[in-house]
Amino acid sequence: MQDPTPQDPRPTEFTFRVDAADGHARTGAIALPRGTIRTPAFMPVGTAATVKAMYPEQVRDLGADVVLGNTYHLMLRPGPERMARLGGLHRFMRWDGPILTESGGFQVMSLSSLRKLDEQGVTFRSHVDGTAHHMSPERSIEIQGLLGSDIQMQLDECVRLPAEPEAIERAMHLSLRWAERCRSAFGEQPGKAMFGIVQGGDVPALRVESARALVGLDLKGYAIGGLAVGEPQAVMLAMIEAVEPHLPSAKPRYLMGVGTPDDLLRSVERGIDMFDCVMPTRAGRHGLAYTRHGRVNLRNARHAEDARPLDETSACPAARDYSRAYLHHLVRSDEILGMMLLTWNNLAYYQELMAGMRAAIRAGRLADFAGETRETWARAEMERASGRESA
Repeated sequence: MQDPTPQDPRPTEFTFRVDAADGHARTGAIALPRGTIRTPAFMPVGTAATVKAMYPEQVRDLGADVVLGNTYHLMLRPGPERMARLGGLHRFMRWDGPILTESGGFQVMSLSSLRKLDEQGVTFRSHVDGTAHHMSPERSIEIQGLLGSDIQMQLDECVRLPAEPEAIERAMHLSLRWAERCRSAFGEQPGKAMFGIVQGGDVPALRVESARALVGLDLKGYAIGGLAVGEPQAVMLAMIEAVEPHLPSAKPRYLMGVGTPDDLLRSVERGIDMFDCVMPTRAGRHGLAYTRHGRVNLRNARHAEDARPLDETSACPAARDYSRAYLHHLVRSDEILGMMLLTWNNLAYYQELMAGMRAAIRAGRLADFAGETRETWARAEMERASGRESA
């Protein structure tokens, strides 16, 4: 399931191409001066200039072409001006590939008790030391520029669902006005890109209105935000289906903050090109493994004498070379190595899943791949539930 090795020299401008399509799904590449992102792509989350429990070299070797940084956390520490003096985020964290920075909007949503939001931006208190900060659309873009990220996101207001339609509509229109200001502040930056973020909660008409307005700004790419924030999967997928026809096929589509392996599979089937989520790293730190046989909770006593690895066919040493009994012991003993190994395993599986989807789209058999993958997950889950686990 290996991707073709990119042969083109690194470009001086941001470009996106679609190499093959299968239904709504497509595979291609985003080319940037710092490297090529094979799509559909999963971006490991490096919130504070690190993918937790992983070395940068490990993340790259697993097949990740791009990582995500967090504007809110990095503006608090070490600070964007200090980051610039130190040579930027790439040098700071020893990652030479592309970096996407999200604008801080999602974190600001989670600080509802510590923030004040108005037309100009958001004033909030740091969760670290209580100091006051102001984030305007212009300052968000300035910070992302100081960090040196390759793909920058507009500042938006993300509403947690469920919410009243009036609140969703207000936030959507505010996000559109902020998108215009971010576009102006970003200007023209050769080799870099700014993406807009479609908002509108769980109201299809508002999603469509948001998408159409953002397309009018002629941005390099478009994200769908404000999902995976409390709504059922069916609602998330319905919003993707509502928005996708209104986004240009010649530009990448990014579903923010999503999700489980099944979320990724179903979203790729609906035309999404890029994803990020803390789930594989967070789950790994809490004893949960994602594998081609579904989820495995290593805290369960059933693994205490299980000599099998998580997946004997995996190319990842964490999945292939360590017994479930040992992983269970590490997790139950709160050993750091357990967190490291399960994070490694989870990110490996996510990248393996993305590579499998890319190969299936090129072969015109994504539906078969999706069916086989879901059948394997379901069969393993039934075997675990009945105590007849064989994989």
